Amino acid sequence: MNGISKKCFFYFDDVIWLFRDLTRYEHDSVFDHFYLKYFKEAHERYGFKAQMNVFYRTDYFYGTDEFTLREMTDKYKDEWEKASEWLKFGFHSLQEFPDYPLINASYESVKKDLLLTKNEVLRFAGENSFSKAVCSHWRPISRDGCRALADNGIILINSTEGETREYDGDPSSLPYGHAARLMHNRQPETRLYTRTGLNKAIARSLCAYNHISPKELEETAYNLKTVYNEELKVHFKCLLTYGNVVNLSTLEEMEKEYEPTVKHEFAGIGGHEQYFYPDYYAYQKDHGEKLLKACEIMYKNGYEFIFAQDIPGFSRA
Repeated sequence: MNGISKKCFFYFDDVIWLFRDLTRYEHDSVFDHFYLKYFKEAHERYGFKAQMNVFYRTDYFYGTDEFTLREMTDKYKDEWEKASEWLKFGFHSLQEFPDYPLINASYESVKKDLLLTKNEVLRFAGENSFSKAVCSHWRPISRDGCRALADNGIILINSTEGETREYDGDPSSLPYGHAARLMHNRQPETRLYTRTGLNKAIARSLCAYNHISPKELEETAYNLKTVYNEELKVHFKCLLTYGNVVNLSTLEEMEKEYEPTVKHEFAGIGGHEQYFYPDYYAYQKDHGEKLLKACEIMYKNGYEFIFAQDIPGFSRA
């Protein structure tokens, strides 16, 4: 397609099992892996680009078969480097649990976890494969955590957004025991906000320093502008549009649910690794087809896929 002006950022969270598979089982190509096949097909059909946000290690929640990025084979390095023009890896967190891992985190802990992940990605996939944008696990990051990221080469951080409020002290008002995450080592910037989107179970959520106001959201949500933090020299942006997450839709609903999304200059879409795996409790056997459907919808509506790290190069609020 020629004359494309609309841009779409696609990110894929919670990635670690892929690396375990590629290390333990023989593959001639990374794209022989059962879900990366969909990524390659989407790239070839629609010009798909994606940022895969990775954990450093597996979590004991799923058992004691631990795997870390340090074990990841480097046999595919050349292939990753060639694919880096459309597929990159970003820092997510050390592991999947607890929820909100960076919300009250120290500078030292965030720097350590970032560099653990970055150094291994550079080893097995090359420098061009590591993203300068961060979509952290559950999104909120402390002020010190944001500073650690900015000091170590990160130029854009995914944000939460909207009106905030103080915690009323009632732990039952937050889902999944999140009050404990709010209070543990609580920092002054840690507050509550109402999350919009399709997942109503977590509508009452936590936020931290990487939060943008309603006015900032209005100015930057659906265009290529960012909120620039002069103090830390880093950009904030809400990278998810209308809660468009692949695993939250059905194939039948996607066209309708994406109707508001495709009206704008910028759109962000998310996905998660786990839903590809048959042994995951919430396995979705059509997750790959839904990924392709999301890409098809965006392509048909004139979108070009981009990396989030390129957004600051366009403009800022």
